[in-house]
Amino acid sequence: MISVRQLRKTFQTPVVKEGKLAGIRTLLSRSYKEKEAVRDVSFNIESGEFVGYIGPNGAGKSTTIKMLTGILHPTSGEVLIHGLSPQKHRRRVVAHLGVVFGQRTQLWWDLPVKDSYEILAAMYRVEEATARRRLGELEQLLELREFLDTPVRKLSLGQRMRADLAAAMLHDPDILFLDEPTIGLDVVAKRSIRGFLKALNEEFGKTILLTTHDMDDIEQLCERVIVINHGQIGYDGSIHQLRERIGLPTMLKITFRGPYAVPADWELPFRIVGQEAGLLTLACNRKELKAMDVLRIVSS
Repeated sequence: MISVRQLRKTFQTPVVKEGKLAGIRTLLSRSYKEKEAVRDVSFNIESGEFVGYIGPNGAGKSTTIKMLTGILHPTSGEVLIHGLSPQKHRRRVVAHLGVVFGQRTQLWWDLPVKDSYEILAAMYRVEEATARRRLGELEQLLELREFLDTPVRKLSLGQRMRADLAAAMLHDPDILFLDEPTIGLDVVAKRSIRGFLKALNEEFGKTILLTTHDMDDIEQLCERVIVINHGQIGYDGSIHQLRERIGLPTMLKITFRGPYAVPADWELPFRIVGQEAGLLTLACNRKELKAMDVLRIVSS
């Protein structure tokens, strides 16, 4: 359903000159440096998968999403959605896509939420009866009724996110791209969003690609995770395999209220990494020794 092959994206940023008359010299002779945001990224996502796309800030997550949706053009490589390029066949591809950027809204700021839905339904050429039926379903799933008549600028962050999710699903796409959809939300709002996304995937068979820094989102929703760092894929596999991969060794830092001593004749089932005043740092194999067992030995 989604095929990404050797995707690469570079940006040119101007070099700021220093010294006297730097502004004038920059204006007369501008030079640029090239930054590679995404490098040789390849993966496939099958129909009905729920995939987490994770990495640190600046790793290339949002840049990848923007190329998948056709917002950005790759420097090289290829993206195919249902066999079509989102850059070359934009109108045909966007009919299959729903997109939510957590820090931006696709709703009209000063209009009531329902007016934005009417505009979006017209843009996607959704028939009035179909749009009304879908909005009714989304009202129940996302509890929208209480703020449909409220201007978007007056919504809380949680309400706006629910409204944006409904907007992304109004034309019934089979693929959903989510970029930080739970950023800044409280626990209750996150639980509501997660429940909706889980239902979309499991009950309605939607294919979802989720970028987030919240590992609770990943663990509760995704069966597969792709890790990107410095623009390159570092891992692509299951959550369980990722946990196994990063679980060895487990590092523990234990703080003591007073002085402590490690008996020289003890054979310890873990490795002491560092000792400071009141602080002991050690490494252990979590498969062989649980953290509470380590604490019990250290306490004695």
